[in-house]
Amino acid sequence: MTEPSNHERRAQLARGFHSRAIHAGYQPDSHMGSINVPIYASTTFEQDGLAQLRGGFEYGRVANPTVRALEKTLAALEDAQYARVFSSGMAAVDTLLRIILRPGAHVILGNDAYGGMYRLLHNDYGDWGVELSIVDTTDVQAVRAAIKDNTKLIWLETPTNPATNITDIAAVAAVKGNAAVVVDNTFATPYLQNPLALGADHVLHSTTKYLGGHSDVLGGAVVTNDPEMDERLLYFQGNTGAVASPFDAYLTARGIKTLAVRMDRHCQNAQAVAEFLAARAEVKQVLYPGLASHPGHELAAKQMRGFGGMMSVRFHNPEHAAQFCLNTRLIALAESLGGVESLVEHPRHMTHVSAEGSELVPPADLVRLSIGIEDSEDLLEDLRQALDALD
Repeated sequence: MTEPSNHERRAQLARGFHSRAIHAGYQPDSHMGSINVPIYASTTFEQDGLAQLRGGFEYGRVANPTVRALEKTLAALEDAQYARVFSSGMAAVDTLLRIILRPGAHVILGNDAYGGMYRLLHNDYGDWGVELSIVDTTDVQAVRAAIKDNTKLIWLETPTNPATNITDIAAVAAVKGNAAVVVDNTFATPYLQNPLALGADHVLHSTTKYLGGHSDVLGGAVVTNDPEMDERLLYFQGNTGAVASPFDAYLTARGIKTLAVRMDRHCQNAQAVAEFLAARAEVKQVLYPGLASHPGHELAAKQMRGFGGMMSVRFHNPEHAAQFCLNTRLIALAESLGGVESLVEHPRHMTHVSAEGSELVPPADLVRLSIGIEDSEDLLEDLRQALDALD
């Protein structure tokens, strides 16, 4: 019997999430023993003969070793068989939609979804003949009632962007009929939630956010257990070319190594911030699943391992919401989320401006916070001075 190699022994021992985040997907190469995955900055690869590919690599638009290692890591973290990464989150979204939808198909989208998702489905896929229904996905019976014979896709965000609503993934999966259930797991990350284990068909990530974690790289991913879907994703990767660059894949893989410890800190800080804001008279409502007052608190505690770093705050009037965004000093006014630094933004005029005039438009008194991993005392002091400065 052949003795297992050191690589195989390491892989066998890397069972926990922290260990998989560091070791899954890549083992030190046999050439130089590089601990980190090398950046294979090559557009093409020498072949050993006609159509005899070395390691399965021929051309960078089709496959790259650095990118492949990241895909294996993401699959391992979601306890999935397959993962494919793309140049951005929206590139991953569009590729998945192209595979699932055809003219005449019907899509169910939550009533508190990312504005760019609504824009893509309503404008671009609407022109292509795709029918869209906006539904409160936290109401499983409403989802069931909205399903039609031509429903091909139920798109879930949980927690949602920006109101952090929580949808019961398993309950929706139980009533989906012939539709595919896709969960955008960007807010939760694989560390806090695994939708495939709850019955989802496919998982979407904007790896730009918590997975990369440092606001320095764009990317997206689709994770699945469906071999046919994986083959289609691979086909579209090579056919349309929305692939991640080797350097971007390297940065994302580097960020993932600290995902678990970062998410613990994000959650810890967010809980402290949510409790602080909830006690302030200037604040009308704090929307954070970690608060017992949140309508999805019990469900989040059931299907997540933590409540995440995202929250929204509603003020008593839109003027205070806008002023608050301009008052913070340590917390930067910027779009995006999930980095080590804390960010504040006004969805109505920033990330969700494309939803204007629709059912998805956020309230003008709502502000979204992405809580980073700074010292919580510094964050609370910045929030305190920002609130104190309100007129």
